[in-house]
Amino acid sequence: MTPFLGQIAFLGQGRMGVPMARRLEQAGHKVTTWRRGSGVTAAEAVDGAELVITMLSDPAAVREVLTAALPGLRPGATVVEMSTIGPEAVRELRALLPAGVGLVDAPVLGSVGPATEGTLTVLAGGDLSGCREVLSVFGSVRELGPTGAGAAMKIAVMSAIVPAQVLLAETFAYGEAHGVDRGALIDVLSGTPLGTLAERLRVPSAETRYSLAHATKDLELGAWDGASMATAARARLQEARAAGLGERDLTAITEHLGGGPARRAVPLNLSTIPATNGYYSHAVRVGDMLYVSGQAAFDEHGNVVGEGSMTAQAEHVFQVISRILADQGATFDDVAFIRTYLTDMDMRVELGQVRRKYITGTPPASTTVEVSKLFMPGLLLEVDLIVALRPGGR
Repeated sequence: MTPFLGQIAFLGQGRMGVPMARRLEQAGHKVTTWRRGSGVTAAEAVDGAELVITMLSDPAAVREVLTAALPGLRPGATVVEMSTIGPEAVRELRALLPAGVGLVDAPVLGSVGPATEGTLTVLAGGDLSGCREVLSVFGSVRELGPTGAGAAMKIAVMSAIVPAQVLLAETFAYGEAHGVDRGALIDVLSGTPLGTLAERLRVPSAETRYSLAHATKDLELGAWDGASMATAARARLQEARAAGLGERDLTAITEHLGGGPARRAVPLNLSTIPATNGYYSHAVRVGDMLYVSGQAAFDEHGNVVGEGSMTAQAEHVFQVISRILADQGATFDDVAFIRTYLTDMDMRVELGQVRRKYITGTPPASTTVEVSKLFMPGLLLEVDLIVALRPGGR
């Protein structure tokens, strides 16, 4: 195997990204890492890199980060996309990237422990000639065919594993309702082909190895029309995510299905966007309706983004809104009402140019008002929404 001696840019975050980047460094590779809020742009991080690896939360995040990285991508570089985003998103990335930049899709099977130990299973699609040796640092590499084959395999596998865990959680709930001892039930199940998964659910993990939110996202990508079991499991997981269990390990689904009645109004606070000041939640879900708090252009440090530029602030706000919608399996097509507060109505043309990039179909009900000031000096707009979520998912 030819040693890889070039520069690697690792664009990643979260529980999997950190140990994977560390594996590359321990293997002696020259690595530039990037994460949100680091002060380094994605384009700066990939400048001069021969290999660019992405490990991000969802398709929207991958598109956003790689779009930002485009000015820095060198001709002849290869992008290795290791997030779980599905084959359709991989095809969109191929169209986004310049023809002279290669693309390999290589999502992984495994959680934080295997990522740290280098025992992941890498499901790879595309031409691996320039990255095979690097990918082997993460674990065993399965070469599955053309670009998109790895992404399709990952979704296919998770479409079996995740619903099976939801099925077992329902089994435990049934047993509890009928006086069956959970420990005894798991002991019996341990002698069946479901034994390994049953043991995993015996005690919900205190450590988040595979978050319930990511499991939900994986099924939202894979629950195709006609996939009745995956679709039903997806609905269960969406309920648990709306109940605030998204950042917990998937095994927390047993608590959700065996617990008491769910709250009618469920606050949602996402880790992928700047935190609130504690006086409000990013959004609140009530049944199939989502109420999104006013979103403004500030970063994770509380600093105004794009001060003086309506275009920059509107772009930031709509990116944040897109992440909130994606977390609930929604898009801008599901927005029922949007209200915008402007400090200068003369800037509505710049706002409209950005807004039309995101709201491309028939527009929702809308109100735009001018105000004298917003809650932070330098803010030019604030946007809140009401969203009609689709029962049972997308």
